[in-house]
Amino acid sequence: MGLKTQVEIFPLESIKGGMAEFYTPQSSHETMLVNIPAGTIDDLFVHRTQTDQLLVVRGSFILVVLQNRKYQYIPLSEDQPQVVKIPPGVPHGAINLSDSPCVLVNAVLRHRASIDRDYRPLRRPIPYDMNKALELQYLHRPSLA
Repeated sequence: MGLKTQVEIFPLESIKGGMAEFYTPQSSHETMLVNIPAGTIDDLFVHRTQTDQLLVVRGSFILVVLQNRKYQYIPLSEDQPQVVKIPPGVPHGAINLSDSPCVLVNAVLRHRASIDRDYRPLRRPIPYDMNKALELQYLHRPSLA
């Protein structure tokens, strides 16, 4: 069975235990806490040796994925617990046009040893649609509960 080539989005299942809510654990080889500062417009990256599994725990951001020469804009927010899996070879970046930082967990699955070029930014072949990103981030901003 080969590696997947498309981004996948999974809602997280949860169970209540008293006042706490426990969400589905994600298997990983490494777990990183990632901060995306307010006002971020990130370059693209493409990892050849890992699958990223992203889960927002505070704030919101727009995940930008380049596939078939088109950008896909995926809004992610703390209000909608879900995991996004980005397989090797898929260029992706982050946009956070909000006034607040976004904090997320990346549960990395390693397919082989990492290589330096996995973490070098790529030049964007076409400009981002900033109006679309701004609209999506506004619509999916965290609630003020």
